[in-house]
Amino acid sequence: MAVFAEADAPLRARNVSEAMDLGLVPNNINNVRITLKHLTGRGIPDETEQGLFARPCP
Repeated sequence: MAVFAEADAPLRARNVSEAMDLGLVPNNINNVRITLKHLTGRGIPDETEQGLFARPCP
């Protein structure tokens, strides 16, 4: 969530992966994307557009 707190715009899974120093290999990016999609079901990040994730508004 710290990645989203510092961002001023919605992020893609690639940006989150890069910010977490996971490397920009497709497998890591896909794992981050899957995790973000799973967390959107719990309302932790919001998916503002397809593939764009942002912290939920308080």
